[in-house]
Amino acid sequence: MPIYEYECGSCGHRFEAIQKMSDPVLKDCPSCGQSELKKLISAAGFQLKGTGWYATDFKGGGQKKDGQKKENPSDSSDTTPPKKKADGCGGGGSCGCAH
Repeated sequence: MPIYEYECGSCGHRFEAIQKMSDPVLKDCPSCGQSELKKLISAAGFQLKGTGWYATDFKGGGQKKDGQKKENPSDSSDTTPPKKKADGCGGGGSCGCAH
């Protein structure tokens, strides 16, 4: 829940109140009892710096610590050339055809 800062316009008493965002604004001063409270604008209690989250912020992000990808047993790691068609063309345009 947010912490709001209030100041009494009558006696100058300042205090903080922990309230839900949906709670009504306080009106009566706890020190003098007058209805002169004003909600103050104050600095946030934290700062966000940097560009965002990093891959190292989460465990098991899909890569090992040494930077190599995890092996997936369904991936084929061999680099066999594509099979040739029955007419001898590999389909890569190396024979001069329009494939």
